[in-house]
Order: sequence, then C-alpha cells, then structure tokens
Amino acid sequence: MSAGDTLFGRLRNRSPGPFEAPARPAASVGLQLYLDNAGLVQQLSGPLRHLLAQRLASREPAHLLTYLSTHSSLAVEGHPADWQGQLLDLDFATQAGPPLHLRGWVQPQDEGWLLQLLDIGDLLGERQQARSREQAQRLAGQIRDHLRLCSLARLPQVLSEQLQRLSQHLHIPCLAVALLDEQDQGWQIHQQYAALDAPQLWSPAQRLGTALDHLPSAAPQTLAAREPSLTNTIFGLHSGFAVPYCDARGVTAWLLCGAYEPGQQAPDLNDHDWLSLTAAVAAPLLERLREHRHQQQLERLETLQALLGTGWWEVFDGAQVQLAEALADSLGLPATRLAVQDWLAHVHPADRDELRSHLQALQEQGTPLELCVRLQRTGATTPLWYRLQGQALGSGAERRLVGFMLDISDIKNQEQQAAAAHARLDNLIARSPAVIYVQRYVEGALQPTFFSASLQALLGWSLADCADGTLIEHVHAEDRAHYFERTRQLLREGSVSARYRVLDRQGQAHWLLDEARLLRDDLGLPVEAVGLWLDVTDATLAAEQVKASEERYRILVEDSPAMICRYRPDLTLTFGNRPLAMYLECTPAQLPGINLGSWMSAEQREAFLQRLAQLTPQAPVSSAEINLSLPGREHAWWIWSDRGVFDERGQLLEVQAVARDNTEVRRSQQQLTQSAKMATLGEMATGLAHEINQPLNVMRMAIVNVLKRLGNGDVQVDYLTDKLNRIDAQVQRAARVVDHMRVFGRRSEIEQQPFNPLDAIEGTLSLLSEGLRGKGVELRVRESNLQVQVRGYVDQLEQVLINLMVNARDALLGKREANRDFQPWIAVSAESDEHVVRLWVEDNGGGIDPRLLERIFEPFFTTKPVGVGTGLGLSVSYGIIENMGGRLSVRNGDEGARFCIELPVALTD
Repeated sequence: MSAGDTLFGRLRNRSPGPFEAPARPAASVGLQLYLDNAGLVQQLSGPLRHLLAQRLASREPAHLLTYLSTHSSLAVEGHPADWQGQLLDLDFATQAGPPLHLRGWVQPQDEGWLLQLLDIGDLLGERQQARSREQAQRLAGQIRDHLRLCSLARLPQVLSEQLQRLSQHLHIPCLAVALLDEQDQGWQIHQQYAALDAPQLWSPAQRLGTALDHLPSAAPQTLAAREPSLTNTIFGLHSGFAVPYCDARGVTAWLLCGAYEPGQQAPDLNDHDWLSLTAAVAAPLLERLREHRHQQQLERLETLQALLGTGWWEVFDGAQVQLAEALADSLGLPATRLAVQDWLAHVHPADRDELRSHLQALQEQGTPLELCVRLQRTGATTPLWYRLQGQALGSGAERRLVGFMLDISDIKNQEQQAAAAHARLDNLIARSPAVIYVQRYVEGALQPTFFSASLQALLGWSLADCADGTLIEHVHAEDRAHYFERTRQLLREGSVSARYRVLDRQGQAHWLLDEARLLRDDLGLPVEAVGLWLDVTDATLAAEQVKASEERYRILVEDSPAMICRYRPDLTLTFGNRPLAMYLECTPAQLPGINLGSWMSAEQREAFLQRLAQLTPQAPVSSAEINLSLPGREHAWWIWSDRGVFDERGQLLEVQAVARDNTEVRRSQQQLTQSAKMATLGEMATGLAHEINQPLNVMRMAIVNVLKRLGNGDVQVDYLTDKLNRIDAQVQRAARVVDHMRVFGRRSEIEQQPFNPLDAIEGTLSLLSEGLRGKGVELRVRESNLQVQVRGYVDQLEQVLINLMVNARDALLGKREANRDFQPWIAVSAESDEHVVRLWVEDNGGGIDPRLLERIFEPFFTTKPVGVGTGLGLSVSYGIIENMGGRLSVRNGDEGARFCIELPVALTD
C-alpha cells in the first residue's frame, strides 16, 4: 500500500485543477475496473476486488452503478468519456457491510477505459475523528464559558441546560455530575439529566456512598452490566461510563454516563477528550460552588459576630486599637480604628482602671488578658457586660496584641435572675404542698431537725410533734416495717425512694412518696439526710383502680373462647391465654418462650414470616389461614389475625394475635372434595370397566389361540413367545389403570407440592382415553413441552380435568343421540408464559346457554336430569383451583364450550 499511499499523497496535496492521470496504473494497488464506452464493467483487478458485494459475471457484464452505493450514482452520470480528467470519490457496497470509500480517475485503455481507484477510508476516518474532537473541544469551551459567566442564582439551571446539551451532542441517554458531599464522607448526585425514553437511574441529591472511590482515577472507566459489584450501586442494572476530574485536592468530581458505551456512540473521542469535557463541566462548577460556600461562611461569621455581640480587637503601638466592624457597630463606635484612651472611655469607671492595668501587663510582660468589664453605650440605661481575652503574638518589632470581646450580658442577667430565683425558691419551700425535711444522723439513727412550713398545711403537724422519736407514731401501723426498711436502705445505699402512709392530725391516711439522699463528710461518714415528702394519695388510688381494671381485662382474655397471644418478630411467644395453652397441651405459664414456628412446616414458617415482614405502621393488620401439626393431632387449621406494634422508627417490636380453630371447616371441605372425587370415580366406573376388560379380552383370545396350537401339536417357540409377551403387556396395561385408580382415590396431601401440570393431564388421559374412544368420542390432545411447575395437588387437578371431560362427554353423547351424523370430539391443550400456566378443555357440543354461564359454578346447580348429577362437580372444581391460587373460567367458542384453568407458575428458590 506504500505506493498507493504515496500516489494518493501527491493527489491530496495538489491544488484544485484539471486532473491528470498517471501514465501507468498500479495494478497491484487498490481496485481497477475495465469499462467499455457504455460504462459496463468488463473486468476487475486489484486486491480490493474481493471485498465488493457485486461480483462481475463472465457472460453478463454489469454497469458500474450496480457496484456503487446509491448516493455515489450522481458522480458517474453519463459515459466514461465524460469522466476523463475528473477526480472521482466513490463508495462501493461490500460484503461485510460498511461501504468501501475509494478515490480515483478514468483513463483510456485499449478500446475501453480503465477506472483506477485507491482506498481513502483511513483518511476519511481521520478527518471525521479530527472533526469530532474539534467539535468536542469547541463544546467544552462553550460549556466552560456558560458556567463561569452565569450568576450563582442561575447556576443550577445553566448546569442542567449544559448537561442536556452535552447529552444530545454525544447521544448519552443518562448523564449526571457526582460531587463529594459537604462532609467528604461519600459521593452524591449533584445534578442529572435523562432523555425522554431513557431509564431513570438517579434522583437529585442521591447518595452513592464510596462506590466511586474503588474506580481508578487516572482515566475514564467503562463499567459493563456484568460487573454487579459497582454497576448496581452507580448505574443500576445498566452499563455505564465514568470520567473523573482531578484538581489539587484529588478526585473531586465524576461525570457519569448511564446506559452508554463510548466505543460505539462516540468512537472518535479518546480519553483526553473525555477528560477535557469533564473538566469543562466540573472545574467552573466546583469553582463557583467553592466561591459560594466561602461567601456563605463569611456571611455566617459576620452574622454570628453580630448575634453574639463579639469580635476581634488588636492594639497597635500601644496607642491605637482596631476593632472588627461588627463589634464597632454593636458598641455604637463611629469608626473601627481609634485611640486606646477613646476605647477605654467607653468602659464603666468601676472597671476602667483594672482594664488599663491588664492591658499594660499584656504589653510589657505578655501576661494573658482575661477580664469581665461593663461598657457604657450612649443612650443606654444599663451597661453591657463583655468578656475580654487577649494575648501577645510574636516578639520584638513583630509583637502584636490581639484578642476578642464577647457579649456576656445575658449570662450576667441570668446570674442575677438565678439569685432572685434562689430567693423565690426559699419562699416557695415555705409555702409548697411538698414537705422538705432534714434528718440528722445520730448514733445509727435519723432524727428530724427540719421540716418546711408545708408540713403544717399538709398533715397539721409541726417539728415538735415529730421530734424525739415520735415521728414513727404518725406512720400507718401497717407501713411501719416498710418505714424502718426505708431508713436502713438509705443508710446502706445513700439514697432511697419509698411509698408509705402517714396519718394527719385528724387521723386521715395520706400516701407519701419519700425521696431522700444521705450526705456524708470528707471521711465518708453520714452527716444528715435531705428528703422530700410528696402527697401521692390521688395517684396511688388511681393506680389501684387501674390495677383492678387490668385484672378484669386479664379475666376477660383468659376466659375468651378465642386464642389470644403476643409474640416477638422471631415467633417466640411472650403471652398466651388459656385456650391457646389447651390447644398446645401445656399451661399458660409455659407458653412464654415457645416458638410458634416449631408447630409449622418449613414452608408454612417461611410464608408466615414473609407475611409479618409486610406489616407497616400504616397497615399493621394481617390475616391468614395457617396449618399446624399439634401434639396428639394430625393437623390443625387456624384462622390467624395479627396486629403489629411498632416503635417511633417504624421497627416491629411485637405482634398481637387472635386465632380461631378452623379445623372442622377445613376437614369438611376436604371430605367434600374427597366425596366429589369418589363420585367422579363412580361416574367413570363403566369406562374403567371397559378399560380393564379390553386387556382381559386380548389375554383371553391369546390364551385360546395358544391352547388350540397346543392341542394340534403345532406350537412354535416364536409364536408362543409373541403371545406371552402380548399377555404380559396387557397385564401391565390393566395394572397401570388399577394403580392410578388407587392413587387417584386416596386423600390429598396435607400441604401443596410443586408438580408439572402435564402429569395431571397424563393421569387423566390414562383413566378416560379408552372409555372416550370406546363411546366414539375423538380425543384431540395437543402436544406440549411445558417445563414449568405449579404448586398444589396433582390428584385434585386430575379431578378437575376429569370433571370437565366427563361433563363434555355427557353433553356430546346426548347431542349424538339427537343427530347420528354428529362427530363428537374433546380437545385438551396446555400453554404457559413466565407467570401463568393455562390448561384448555373444549368440545364441539354447541356450548352452554349464555343465561347459565354465570351460574355454572354454583353449588348444586346442574343441567342434567334429576338423579343423574349432584351439581357439585364444577363447584368443587372451582374451589380446588381457587385454593391453588388459580382461576377456573368458561366461555363459548366457535363449536362448543371452552374451559380454562389458570394456575400461577411456582417460583423456584
């Protein structure tokens, strides 16, 4: 290709003008087409000829246009003689798909023309790449200018517009800028843009945690959807492209492109181009945000100084002082720089000399300044209290005296208010309904030495009435032992809280709450006890009433016929009433600590826990039927209702439940289903007899033939073997029918099991197929390759299918009695999608009266003559399918009734 490249290089660098073809074409380079005067291609040569989609046939030359893409046809209008002296850029269709970009010329060759072409695909690709990169650089500059020049108020709107612009230019469905949060603890979405048809990958201010920290920060990173460790956190279930931005602080921003592959959407851009685009967005954005934060900090600092009445000060040359602007304003000073003497003139005369002395010590000895002074303001009636602190910085000529002033007027006012409050408290103690007392420790005993004046108002006693050991006489006789224990506990532990009764002067008992603390000296020896008596008579009486009410409630719960209990989220009981204990064959005291899940199967327990997990403070109630294996019983079914109790954070703390026994109802339903099954077996008896008689007749005929041969003495081994094999096959056939009748007739399993619906169809056909054919009913079974499972009872699904097919058979035979030319048939088919399996049973019996369709599944409703049908078949079948979580429906088709059984697909773990 070097020769062709050199030749094309000369062609590319020439100035525009009439084209002059080389004297001799390079046959081993590019593509050569030999044309006749009409433009028909007579021959192809050159290494590029194998790439063309249209190959020249030896007997039927094709025109040059058949080799070209549609848009290149205008360049070769006319005949080859018209193209001479022109430089032709043509696109040829290729076998691989992408067109072949060629440039060349036409020149006379013998009696025709030679079209010599060279490959310019690399040049066009480089030109396209350069153009794309130039556009990207231009776009980056425009984005940078817009973000830098807009105001802070319009920055979010401008950023959104530029993200949309970048997304549309590079065809990015989802685009977002991720920045570090203000605490630098993780990444969060600062702003994002999504196209109309794009997935919503992010939300404003969404936190990404530290997932982006795991990505290399030197170059853009492409994350495929098969890398769930990062893509789930950053891009959900989609692939993505992340471009970092680094400044002096490290990686400070990421440009996230969701559902995007740059190698396909923007193949002309390299890593440097992506980094430039990211820098165009992130650099001015971070600059403006940092500028905004700095401005906010300054504003907050100024606001804080203004609110606190604080600020810095600095003394220059011992004669001038500079104050913060906010401090000067709060002091009402005309300027921020003034003489030290003028500053001291605003200090209260009582504090002025002390402040001057401390300033001198700070300046001469460097002694730190810490002082509280009062400042006078013009027009103010009360002075302001300020705390002054200062220190000397540097030494020699660089020595500076700096400090701050803090308004502590509120603190001083609070101290004054506290002093006044103490005085009021002293007065309040004398008039309070509570009694404050002091007991002195004397040789192991506590003797009263002080009672507040409220003792007289509360009990009518005075200190003299309670001195010298007489206090115990006022304590209620039944509570004196409790009072002595209170004293021992106070001396032993240092504090006590007790409740006992004390008699007033009229003999009325008052319940007192006694709170006391023992005071000790430096050696740890008891000195005195300080305590408080509070009259809690009303509260105590109310508590006793509540206790009585709780006792009545407890009796109501214990005597309730329903089972009532409370349990934790792990199913551990914390309370249960007597009926529940009787069912579990234990006492109510033994119930706490028992786990309800121990009476359930693994599947029942998992379903129970999943139901509890769905309880919320907004929807705290749930009900379900649960199945338990209780002691001494096969199985029990309970109707169980729960109410969740949640804390303030929405966390489930406890569950309160009420249950009633539904075992008898459930067993009645099972008996009804079993009765319907046995009725179905009874209805199939004739067909099953034919099913068994058929192989018996075959065996009898085979045995007769063998006996005849034995009697004639003409017995061959092959003949005898064939007959015996035929008898064995018929015996197996009869055994299968009888075995399936036995399996079908027994009771269903307790719990539902997963199974393939085709097994139920196969079992049904094994019981009914021969009987239907024997009665002249064609059985159409559409083959299916279902590989899914449903959850339920395979024998009960067989029962439903048998009911549907037997009903269809009866209707078809009744119609054939009226019309002997009628050809009845029953069709069975199955289909499924990812959620539902559908089984169809249809016939050509003419359908069901539309007026009866709504009542077809009602119990005891039948269209058969009296004494023929029970009216329970379809009703029981409807209940069976509903119990399996499905639906049984019917409609009339083109030729007859179409019953559809829909069952949900069982999810695998």
